[in-house]
Amino acid sequence: MSFPLLTATAAVPAIGAIVTAAVPAARRTAAKWIALAFSLATLVLAAIALARFEPGGDRYQLTESHAWIPDFGVTYELGVDGIGVSLMALTALLIPFVIAAGWHDADPVETKSSRWRPTQGFFALILMVEAMVILSFEATDVFLFYILFEAMLIPVYFLIGGFGDRAHAGGDEAGATQRSYAAVKFLLYNLAGGLIMLAAVIGLFVQAGTFSLTEIAAARADGTLDMSTGMERWLFLGFFVAFAIKAPLWPVHTWLPNAMGEATAPVAVLITAVVDKVGTFAMLRFCLQLFPEASKWATPVVLVLALISIVYGALLAVGQRDIKRLIAYASISHFGFIIMGIFAMTSQGQSGATLYMINHGISTAALLLVAGFLISRRGSRLISDYGGVQKVAPVLAGTFLIGGLATLSLPGLAPFVSEFLVLVGTFSRYPVIGIIATIGIVLAALYVLVLYQRTMTGPVNESVRHMPDLKLRELAVVTPLIALLLFLGVYPKPLTDIVNPAVEHTMSDVHKTDPKPEVEAAP
Repeated sequence: MSFPLLTATAAVPAIGAIVTAAVPAARRTAAKWIALAFSLATLVLAAIALARFEPGGDRYQLTESHAWIPDFGVTYELGVDGIGVSLMALTALLIPFVIAAGWHDADPVETKSSRWRPTQGFFALILMVEAMVILSFEATDVFLFYILFEAMLIPVYFLIGGFGDRAHAGGDEAGATQRSYAAVKFLLYNLAGGLIMLAAVIGLFVQAGTFSLTEIAAARADGTLDMSTGMERWLFLGFFVAFAIKAPLWPVHTWLPNAMGEATAPVAVLITAVVDKVGTFAMLRFCLQLFPEASKWATPVVLVLALISIVYGALLAVGQRDIKRLIAYASISHFGFIIMGIFAMTSQGQSGATLYMINHGISTAALLLVAGFLISRRGSRLISDYGGVQKVAPVLAGTFLIGGLATLSLPGLAPFVSEFLVLVGTFSRYPVIGIIATIGIVLAALYVLVLYQRTMTGPVNESVRHMPDLKLRELAVVTPLIALLLFLGVYPKPLTDIVNPAVEHTMSDVHKTDPKPEVEAAP
């Protein structure tokens, strides 16, 4: 039997979480290094999987299948297509930066509402999230995916509620209350979506007699599994609602600003750049592949919701006074672009949406982590508490600017390619939706540049006059992310070569082809 590479890629961080948690309490620094080492080992395995993946080969590669609960038709079945392997690699890439950026975030502190903050637990939870997210990108058994989809909520809940941001304007007690509220809201929203999805998973099994994604898709394709129109639509809605909450899509998005605002910056990156991608990925893998006719039926409504997310998220970002909540609302706008690209039902739109998932993860990580370094120095998330930072910490200001410019999709940086493809793909089939969506681009320039102006330029605020610039560890976190943004902005071909064949399969699932350009005949 060949080496189970996909299992190993998820097992290494899971084992790392156990080992890190078992480190004696007095050896916090050792626990950090152990967590970082396991995350780097995971990155190596993900890189090997990416290298072994053949874009022109079978749809699902590096497959594994083992009986798990045979009496109920449940198998431990793994496999990755171009989209899954790319997002798996993104997750493995970001986690070492998350760990390095949060190196001191769980160090014990003495406060009025002091609680035990085990450093080992913080890093173990991060590794556990990584393991579950990676396995969810690999799972081709619907029941296995559902378990992972729900289980990853628990460690994220503790990361928000137990290790939240200490920079709170209302003081430590108010901050603890807000962290608890954000954690509970995150959990309740996502659990509600998960329960709806569970009903749909059971309904799908009753219809198909199996949880295997490949078997169900094959049965749909050859006509041996013939769902009624009404049943397919109900099952689609059960899956889609859960994925829309995770994504997040308006109007089930309200948990994200609270969660990102109250979490530490590295955990906020974990939420929006890693965990939330499971929702948009699952729309491509499950909604479109299992319920193609229902997906086309729901497309007009989904596109309108995505359009509202784009404009609404951007408008609220413009009016924010909190740096991290501004980035959270910007992410809601970006997820609107991703979902719009998926349901535009064009190859350009879906390729752009997949690239957007990857590029948004990198750009948001860069911006959020630099913002976290800024906030940790000043002890405040309020924009009004800053000013003139570029005069006292020019490297910090410069990296913050590059992260911001990537967020507004400046040409030459990676997100531009994604956003351009999404808009082109949407406009070719739904021109009105594509035109209105460009409002989000204009508003993105507004909220990013205004944020930079108010925090980094102008007279030096007395509270930041002695602010230190980025340290070596912080530069080691930010520099590779900026280098990736530049490289993929100039040369995205390595990613498009991997992603495009998977997009072609998805387009075939929904029986869609790209609209032909309308060209007037020559006189």
